[in-house]
Amino acid sequence: MAQVPQTFFDALAVRTWCGLALEALGRAREEIDAINVYPVADGDTGTNLYLTAESAAAAVEAVFTAYDEGGRPSLADAARAMAHGALIGARGNSGTILAQLLRGMAQVLAHDGEASHTDGSGLRLALRRAADSARQAVAHPVEGTVLSVASAAAEAAEAAERSAGEGDCGAVARAAYEGARAALAATPGQLVVLERAGVVDAGGRGLVAVLGALVETFTGEAPRRVATSSAVHARVDTVSGTASMAAGDECADVPGEADGPAFEVIYLLEAEDAAVTRLRNRLDALGDSLVVVGGDGLWNVHVHVDDAGAAVEAGVEAGRPYRIRITHFGVGDVHTRGGERPPRERVQRAVVAVVPGEGLAGLYTEAGATAVLARPGEPPASGELVEAVRRAHAREVVLLPNDADLRHTAAAAAEQARTEGIRVALIPTRSAVQGIAALAVHEPERRFDEDVVSMTSAAGATRYAEVAVAERQSWTLAGICEAGDILGLIDGDVAVIGSDVTAAAETVLDRMLSAGGELVTLVLGDDAPDSIADHLEARVREAYLAVDTVVYRGGRQGALLLIGVE
Repeated sequence: MAQVPQTFFDALAVRTWCGLALEALGRAREEIDAINVYPVADGDTGTNLYLTAESAAAAVEAVFTAYDEGGRPSLADAARAMAHGALIGARGNSGTILAQLLRGMAQVLAHDGEASHTDGSGLRLALRRAADSARQAVAHPVEGTVLSVASAAAEAAEAAERSAGEGDCGAVARAAYEGARAALAATPGQLVVLERAGVVDAGGRGLVAVLGALVETFTGEAPRRVATSSAVHARVDTVSGTASMAAGDECADVPGEADGPAFEVIYLLEAEDAAVTRLRNRLDALGDSLVVVGGDGLWNVHVHVDDAGAAVEAGVEAGRPYRIRITHFGVGDVHTRGGERPPRERVQRAVVAVVPGEGLAGLYTEAGATAVLARPGEPPASGELVEAVRRAHAREVVLLPNDADLRHTAAAAAEQARTEGIRVALIPTRSAVQGIAALAVHEPERRFDEDVVSMTSAAGATRYAEVAVAERQSWTLAGICEAGDILGLIDGDVAVIGSDVTAAAETVLDRMLSAGGELVTLVLGDDAPDSIADHLEARVREAYLAVDTVVYRGGRQGALLLIGVE
């Protein structure tokens, strides 16, 4: 769906851009992971970029939430939040560089703290600062990477801004995007490992997605898709998540890959500038892929080393390191949260599910699942889902997002959990009632694949609906609704617009059962009428023979009523 374009770069544009960038990286995540062959072929660049952008977007949303309905944060507030969120949430080499790119932009956008917006000239300056600061943050810049793509974007933006002469943000953003696309296509000719694999640089591909979101922010139109591989050399197998090499081509002999350092070390660091300068020199002697980003006393440190302990000790000498994360390439996490190892044996299998209300959280927990509560307007971030997977403490985990909008978030969480040695299957449930159906057929004693297939089939065979109150006037498939109208949504689309909750629910239920069904599941929200469950149960008994009904209390779940039909 086209976005309403932003005329200037203001706080709302920052918010829109962060949201669109997160969506774009979510769509491209698996594809980017699949072409990740440099500096280490560990297949996580897309996931790391997504997690970094997610942290930036969440920080911007928090700033907007802090204002009353009539207020709005300044451009400086939003830009600083974006940069800070990216800094503290940066993951991997690519995410750390993205954080510095956003920080560089924020330094320009927040330069005049009183300004409500900037134009194309400000955007051009921001893109130049971003490219320069990212290059400075990398100990040994390499051409053919995201750094080359960022520099090309800045150069193209400068040329466009000069020719336009009117500070058009859309023209500058589009020029930056096209410049980045051209530079991305050239990366295989700059790095032998990319040429041998027949793919473009993964980090650069991610930046192109982020710049594509910037174009959409200012024009309302999403740019065309970007090619990631060369037909001459190889293809990208996004299903298996690997880069398929041409016959006879191997990458194990390429410096920075299989013969490189064994560990990736990342941590946040509170330290003074002088101490960080000394830290850079020490870490540069210990390993490679060194990126140190940040400032004003807070830094994100990323390095690949053989001696992980020495890298952490260097951070201790420089200041206060925390959120220390050490990953052994090809094995998964070996150190998190200060090195504490789980004291208990892992169970074989667990289910982790996102649920919209306290009542359903209790229901899922009683059924043996680890529940992640999604309060109205507060969807969980992928980090919360990863933590829930860890809490489940199982070798195998079935993940139920129970919301179509959480698909990319859940996929990123699953990918992250897999790097920690956990086998994760994501079942794309779109509603909590589909999750209930999947959980009902879950059998831990079965083979994992068989259990996942059975749960997926049960979820897919369950139609879902909800009855909710419209928050604002909008166009729907059922017509125009006004704020306060009762909406009946079937499989995610508005099918009924009414004024009475019970009548709308009955209409929705009738439409769902017209296609048949054996079991109706009703999940009542706190604000649903007391009599609605009895009314709908009576309707099913009278009009639909041999159809059973089960009722649950969902608590404060956002929707007045959830309906499932199996």
